[in-house]
Amino acid sequence: MAVKIRLKRMGAKKSPFYRIVVADSRSPRDGRFIENLGHYDSTTLPATIQIDEEKAIEWLKKGAQPTDTVKDIFSKVGILKKWDEAKRTKKEA
Repeated sequence: MAVKIRLKRMGAKKSPFYRIVVADSRSPRDGRFIENLGHYDSTTLPATIQIDEEKAIEWLKKGAQPTDTVKDIFSKVGILKKWDEAKRTKKEA
């Protein structure tokens, strides 16, 4: 089963916000998901980002693939850097 970390669109028409979820790659964009990791609101200035870092890193360790947009969000917050450091320390040990 291929698992992706992606955005789920929520909110009213023309005022969207997004939940960052872990979902099966075959499920629809706004359909069933496995776990909710946080939310992202691009309509505010600056964009509002709230993510549970521990859960996100745990899912990345399990092999979940983030979409391009989620990868950009993770790099802004610093999750990808922490995940890379965790991988490096695991290989050295």
